[in-house]
Amino acid sequence: MAELSKQSRHILLLAIAGLIGAIALPWYVVPSGFWNFAWIGQLGNAKASPLFLQALLHGRWQLLPIGLCLLVPFIEVFRRGGPRGQVIAGAGGVGLFWMFAQGLLIGLKGWNASLFEQAFGPVAVQAGFGMGAVICGSALLLIFSAGLALNGMMRGDGFLVSSIAVVASCIGVFVFYPVFLVLIESAVTPEGGYSLAALLSRVFSADVGQVTLNSLALGVATGLSTTLLGLGFALLHKRTNFRAKGLLRLLAILPIITPPFVIGLGIILLFGRNGVATWLMSELFGIPPSRWIYGFFGLLLVQTLAFAPIAYLVIIGVVEGISPSMEEASQTLRANRWRTFANVTWPLMRPGLANAFLIGFVESLADFGNPLVLGGNYDVLSTDIFFAIVGSQNDPGRAAALSIALLALTLSAFYLQRRWLGRRSYTTIAGKGDSGLPAKLPDGVRRLIYMTAVPWLAFTVLLYGIILIGGFVKSLGIDNTLTFQHYITAFGIEWTERGLQWTGRAWPSFFTTIGVSAAAAPFTAAIGLLTAYLLNRQRFIGQSTFEFITMLSFAIPGTVIGVSYILAFNVPPIEITGTGLILIICFVFRNMPVSIRAGIAAMSQIDRSLDECSLMLRHGSFATIRRVILPLLRPAIIASLVYAFVRAITSVSAVIFLVSAQYNLATAYIVGRVEVSDFGVAIAYSSVLILFMLGSIGAIQLGVGEQRRSNRGIQPVAVRGGVA
Repeated sequence: MAELSKQSRHILLLAIAGLIGAIALPWYVVPSGFWNFAWIGQLGNAKASPLFLQALLHGRWQLLPIGLCLLVPFIEVFRRGGPRGQVIAGAGGVGLFWMFAQGLLIGLKGWNASLFEQAFGPVAVQAGFGMGAVICGSALLLIFSAGLALNGMMRGDGFLVSSIAVVASCIGVFVFYPVFLVLIESAVTPEGGYSLAALLSRVFSADVGQVTLNSLALGVATGLSTTLLGLGFALLHKRTNFRAKGLLRLLAILPIITPPFVIGLGIILLFGRNGVATWLMSELFGIPPSRWIYGFFGLLLVQTLAFAPIAYLVIIGVVEGISPSMEEASQTLRANRWRTFANVTWPLMRPGLANAFLIGFVESLADFGNPLVLGGNYDVLSTDIFFAIVGSQNDPGRAAALSIALLALTLSAFYLQRRWLGRRSYTTIAGKGDSGLPAKLPDGVRRLIYMTAVPWLAFTVLLYGIILIGGFVKSLGIDNTLTFQHYITAFGIEWTERGLQWTGRAWPSFFTTIGVSAAAAPFTAAIGLLTAYLLNRQRFIGQSTFEFITMLSFAIPGTVIGVSYILAFNVPPIEITGTGLILIICFVFRNMPVSIRAGIAAMSQIDRSLDECSLMLRHGSFATIRRVILPLLRPAIIASLVYAFVRAITSVSAVIFLVSAQYNLATAYIVGRVEVSDFGVAIAYSSVLILFMLGSIGAIQLGVGEQRRSNRGIQPVAVRGGVA
């Protein structure tokens, strides 16, 4: 080992790890579970045998090439002259390809295609990949990357090549593969075959078309309303003397950490047939109760309430970034306030407005909880997909067709946004300090903002007050007797002879939710920030395509993700439906794009010369990330951790398909309470979640720390060994 080069030792260790997985660990999923280690005494059994025993003892000869590919790099490193990159990459690539190829071709009943059965004969039934397959597959992927690095890819930096390969492979397996199966499922014929005519007939059917138009109309209306309202909030905060800016910040955070359908419940408590506002209107003005809140206008109202704060958080950064000197230059040239706002301020906010509209539009399309509560007879794609799967229809083909329509709308929105922004430059901040005061708003704009935003803020405060009260009365609007029964039912605790007992019905789902979310958050942040480093700091072939596929999961609505995961991971070779692992994976790849964008934004403010200094001192990319980049990325780390944790807790559209009796989540439990009109327990549970998330956000910020930055230009940054 001492005589081998560093790269050879690395390849040898990977080959040894892969061979351990092939020789000593179960290749397929162990029925009793891997971590109880009961399989150790059953390695000769077909259900627990490793790769080589599966081939030699149980006739699964199709696995043998995988083991042989692991032997090739083991032998190659001892070759005179050192290992050849082409051979190492070829062994890893061929082994990985054949591993997944045979896994996809052989299913629960043998060959998935009669052609292969006729050619190779019948094979044994195949279960999902187990720990042995995971270890072997990971080793083969890293061996493939090491071979590419030996050939000079990314200047021979094995860490960078491996990072690109791992991220691309994970996205391929957990994003592209499931979505591809959705496309395939929509083309299934009643006879079990595949037909383009079947796909077209489903996608372009009259009912799918009407639901698509409904979703499109609601999405556009929500995108416009949230963008304009978010712009009003941002200007109110940054360009006026509004005194309650702290309240504005709080109300911006609350809807983000609120479960998606809770605002809908609040609207029902206000404007439903037995709502407080409905009762007052009936008593004071004689207006009879109605169901006007159920449908398009109710959905528009509740989605605007839910998503306008997100638009505000997007736009406020753009408003802060507008250089005061440019507005001062306009006024120096004798332009009045209105002309400065129209010709300088407004155009520079274009990227923020486009992103805010896109987020509002996509969030509206992906929203599942609010249409479930307030949709009425106004059908939208997200809820129709759900009922096509779990309802009496039980029609996966129709669910797939609806998913394609939903995916087409979101991808079209991304494309149109890119076209609208074009390739113009919106840079207003350079390395030099920028002094001056932002221009005052025109009087008409300022009055319009106050007339719109302030009443909306007051309405939001009222709505959350009603929601809070709803958890402390038996049935708001029907029986207003004060009670703690809803909280006791959900989160009751008793001290008995056997000690402390968690008697509340919501505790199991609460603990599961916290555990799964806490497990997903660091993986989301780590993968997202690593991908951001690759996109921001490196240049490689196919980088634009790589960036597109990393952002694809953001464009895919949650309901589509849920359906695609059922189709992909309910059968071999990756059989994880009903486990906690599928929930963690779903959260990681659903929320990863936000971590990527946060990382790219933060790294764009870090001078590249710091990286170059580290590399010139012969530190590799991994050491540079650990010693230089990560200490300067605390804000991005905080943002990634907070967003991943909060979104995992409040997610409902994707995981509603993936929860099980053993792994039930808080949002799925609350949806179940809403479906049986148990609003009191649903609101009580949601209130506890909101308080818990507020505390968690504060704890994460204290744990990670803060980074102070000057707004007067680039300041010297202390690094080990000097100042850059």
